[in-house]
Amino acid sequence: MSSRLLTHIKQLVNVRTGDQPLYGKEMAELPCLNDAWLLLEGDEIAGFGRMDSIKRDLPSLPRAQTDCSGRLVLPAWCDSHTHLVYAGSRENEFVDKIRGLSYAEINARGGGILNTVQKIKEISEDELFRISWKRLEELARMGTGAIEIKSGYGLSLEGELKMLRVIRQLKEKSPLQIRSTFLGAHTYPPVYRDHHEGYIREIVEEMLPIIAKEKLADYIDVFCENGFFNPEESETILKAGLQYGLQAKMHVNQLNAIGGIETGIRLNALSMDHLETLTTGEISRLKNSGWKGFCTLLPTAAFFLRMPYPPARQLLESGLAITLASDYNPGSSPSGNMNTVFSLSCIQMRLLPEEALNAATLNGAFAMGLGHTMGSLAVGKTANCLISAPVPSLAYLPYRFGSNLIDKVIIRGQFVA
Repeated sequence: MSSRLLTHIKQLVNVRTGDQPLYGKEMAELPCLNDAWLLLEGDEIAGFGRMDSIKRDLPSLPRAQTDCSGRLVLPAWCDSHTHLVYAGSRENEFVDKIRGLSYAEINARGGGILNTVQKIKEISEDELFRISWKRLEELARMGTGAIEIKSGYGLSLEGELKMLRVIRQLKEKSPLQIRSTFLGAHTYPPVYRDHHEGYIREIVEEMLPIIAKEKLADYIDVFCENGFFNPEESETILKAGLQYGLQAKMHVNQLNAIGGIETGIRLNALSMDHLETLTTGEISRLKNSGWKGFCTLLPTAAFFLRMPYPPARQLLESGLAITLASDYNPGSSPSGNMNTVFSLSCIQMRLLPEEALNAATLNGAFAMGLGHTMGSLAVGKTANCLISAPVPSLAYLPYRFGSNLIDKVIIRGQFVA
């Protein structure tokens, strides 16, 4: 088993034992160790400490050593909401938005999600895997070590299975930890636009049994929004997924507040994602309901769509848990760069760097069911970490938005090329 020792680390960030998700004020607590070392053995973290204890704690030093003088070492990003498997691009719609068309108007004209659905229909499974693999490699080089990937651009049995099988191939080949989410309820196919019950029946009676039999998904999700799936339709679909052991996630309150929050509370959704239009009353209901899931905030989507940002500070002040994710997709967030997500969350949502780091690592891991193996630097956890360029402090990373301050990435104990 290969060993590697990182030495003279300026600051070892998010060093924890006995991990639990972080809520409210806890998210500002970020345990760090100055002038530190970190030992990796195989694909796990084997130990850490201060440099002045290294001779006592490590009488035998491994031959492979990396000097991290002046650098921070932090956990790799845990991106708990993406649509990474897609075909084509939508820069024409990007120009339409500049000209004033809304997201809903573009979707009503056959653009948006339906644009990508057509491209998924036309592409082969092998080619879809190839282009998705290329995207995944790019994200690994930018520091993502764990990622959730949704289907939802198939909108048919054949199309959804194509996407989910590609995600399974990525799981099998990639060193990244990958979670798969079935999002057949992303929008209605045109043939079912006026016959919602027919498509819901197809999801419940045709798609879910095969997905469950082939073990193609870890979670189920639904886009609960005006013009898409209303709260009652969303609940029907999510309950069907629960019958097959798929825990619920939700796209909710992205464009409108239509009652989806109450659905997520009732079904104990693992996460409720977007929340750009979350109301004060809904925050109170989340706070008082006892719900212990995650509010997943997607600042690059709000940035790209020129929308108000989610009320991150109010969520934290209410004692709720937040995560940060990229929403990587071709229409509303065509970037999976979690370093940008980290910066935007501080700049636009006024998260402290410590809060944002916890949201994008430890809580992100828990929002994928991976919190006990990912998201912090602890003995026995997977050896996924980032080595920064020489920087004066953690706050310098989001402060220097747009600069590449990640020097090296380690996934499962190996440097990413």
